Amino acid sequence: MQISTVAIIGGLGKTGGRVAKRLKDRSIHARAASRSTAPSFDWQDRGTWHAALTGASAAYVAFQPDLAVARAAEAISAFAKTAVDAGIGHIVLLSGRGEDGAVRSENELKAVGVDYTVLRASWFNQNFSEGAFLEQLRQGRLALPVGDVPEPFVDADDLADVAVEALTNPRHRNQTYELTGPRALTFREAVSEIAAASGRAIEYETAPVDAFTAELTAAGLPQETIGILYELFTKVLDGRNSNVMDGVQQVLGRPPRDFPDYARETAATGIWSVQP
Repeated sequence: MQISTVAIIGGLGKTGGRVAKRLKDRSIHARAASRSTAPSFDWQDRGTWHAALTGASAAYVAFQPDLAVARAAEAISAFAKTAVDAGIGHIVLLSGRGEDGAVRSENELKAVGVDYTVLRASWFNQNFSEGAFLEQLRQGRLALPVGDVPEPFVDADDLADVAVEALTNPRHRNQTYELTGPRALTFREAVSEIAAASGRAIEYETAPVDAFTAELTAAGLPQETIGILYELFTKVLDGRNSNVMDGVQQVLGRPPRDFPDYARETAATGIWSVQP
């Protein structure tokens, strides 16, 4: 089945924007759907779903805030049923590795009967340059409640390439892929790579998880978000995801981007420089 329009749920996010750009480069109409688009899409307002999906034949879905939250599985089930009713024939779901809640959401999607592709991704390289870690790195010190547990960080650009291939090549339908980088690094090692690439002294410190969550609370983060981070640092980052997987190679026929390459190319933009 040839796709005409792809609805990008979370189309303005870290992965959705990349997927949309690549589809447009292939002359495939990509329609971003979020609370700020017209028509809008809001996970908390199911009345917005059908209109945001109507006219599309496939969808790329990044659930907010995370598939690990308790309400995600039921929401994904309801979303998939709405998608089928709106004419969607294929859903590519961004999932996470080692998360029980994510597996429940994947199963709910599969149970609806729509064609699917599940992309279970490791932590993104870009969490260091486009996420909550950026400001700490600029200030020369990153403190997180995780010790020397290796994580095979995956590049968001590789994820986007895989998503587009999954959306456009029927052989990837009804498949689940585990996406990682080519090797596992600890967070300390990752920060060392960033420091070397940017020519700066940047330290990594293992912080107590209670102090970390208290700091997030004081900063005003929603309790649901804090709960996700707590589960991530206390359960998911326990070594269960340290193995390198070959999902990127399976889909794209090439190896994934290595973290030092990401660090060098990103450092060249000046993103980790000390800000005035």
